[in-house]
Amino acid sequence: MRKSAYRRSGLKLLIVLTLLPLCGCELLPRDTASLLIPRLQRSEIFGFLAGLGTTFAGLPDLIAMFKRRSTAGMNPRMAAILGVFQILWVYYGLLIASRPVIAWNVIAVLINLSCVAAYRHFARKERALVHSAP
Repeated sequence: MRKSAYRRSGLKLLIVLTLLPLCGCELLPRDTASLLIPRLQRSEIFGFLAGLGTTFAGLPDLIAMFKRRSTAGMNPRMAAILGVFQILWVYYGLLIASRPVIAWNVIAVLINLSCVAAYRHFARKERALVHSAP
């Protein structure tokens, strides 16, 4: 198969999987108690894992920026857009009174703010070096 054929079949599968919950079919599993932790629903465990992953997704960039002591590889527009939507998630968590949504996204906002602060700090240093160079 050619690469474009794989892409088309992957796109078709993605569309089917996306529309499946909307059709009201009984093909989707019900939210039952977890086998590992019976007092939690399966959806709570998946929500916890998703929150953990998305909250700390920006941490490797922050660590790399501190190791390099440079803004290389950091996109401030992406951080600004991400920050706005993380704040919207915090507000959404307040609206639905979901402590996990609020907590994960407050942590994500703090990590994102740290990335922006580090970017500004290193960008100032880089500009100072350029201006002081002969």
